[in-house]
Amino acid sequence: MRQTPNPKLSVAPMMDWTDPACRYLLRLITRHTLLYTEMVPAQALWHGRAERFLAGDASEHPVAVQLGGSDPQQLAHGAHLAQVWGYDEVNLNVGCPSDRVQSGRFGACLMREPDLVADLVRAMREASDLPVTVKSRIGVDHDDHYDQLCAFVDTVASAGADGLIVHARKAWLSGLSPKQNREIPALRHDMVAQLKADFPQLTIVLNGGIKDLAAAEHWGEAVDGVMIGREAYHNPWLLAEADQRIFAAPGAPKAPDRASVARQYRDYVACRHYAGVPISRYTRHLMGLFQGLPGARVWRRALSEAAARPGAGSEIIDEALDQWAECAASVRFEASVASA
Repeated sequence: MRQTPNPKLSVAPMMDWTDPACRYLLRLITRHTLLYTEMVPAQALWHGRAERFLAGDASEHPVAVQLGGSDPQQLAHGAHLAQVWGYDEVNLNVGCPSDRVQSGRFGACLMREPDLVADLVRAMREASDLPVTVKSRIGVDHDDHYDQLCAFVDTVASAGADGLIVHARKAWLSGLSPKQNREIPALRHDMVAQLKADFPQLTIVLNGGIKDLAAAEHWGEAVDGVMIGREAYHNPWLLAEADQRIFAAPGAPKAPDRASVARQYRDYVACRHYAGVPISRYTRHLMGLFQGLPGARVWRRALSEAAARPGAGSEIIDEALDQWAECAASVRFEASVASA
């Protein structure tokens, strides 16, 4: 079996969110957490749009690319490009329940076609030396019995998949929006843990409903790794202790303070932002950086309002930092007076 990146903790692939700028910011906070791209349509790569979808920064490693599709030739081409562009893993999306994805015959609907998924995995393995993983649900609609999940996993593993990332909810392919599919179907973490017990040779990563490192540590005892989704985006600082707590990296330093991370990200933005591109494309990833701290609301408002100014650039991050610091200092002063 090919060596996969350490799967103990990862941040889920999220459409419109985990773009290169987001991944750069997260990497300033944690060195070891595995990051994923947004889902990349294999068809788009087939038609020559690799630069658009695969360009990133060298600092993002370890980083995996997630592909969506159902054509073996296109997915093989995508897996080859993932290796050429220097990714550490290539992942096949068999978990997204959106109508748009289903219309293209990929995502969660493929769980009903395990033999096809196996063919896709084989094609990807033959085209690339990268580890090939599959991200799925525990089932779809009423096809959600554990024996059905085991049959799917067995078929995919036999085709050479190096690991599975399993969202511990089934997907309803009609009647629920993608957002509802992330919230309404019941979580079955126990089912994913049982998968690891029944397939000990296979890397199994648990996804769904994990909101902090304590939960990651808990479930990490039953499976090979845990994937955090939207919580890591809305509150990225929850990853600040990941290198020490989850990976036990020797001598791993704590992430720099939040203001320092914001300034490092500002430098990244200053090098990449150009006229005509809304600065909010970059600053939106910073909104949750001070989540839970005094002045967090001031920080978000300052970024939002400044980003709307014509010609706004990376300097608005410094302006927002100044407003946040002033507000936080005021709160600390009032607290000290109250306690005196």
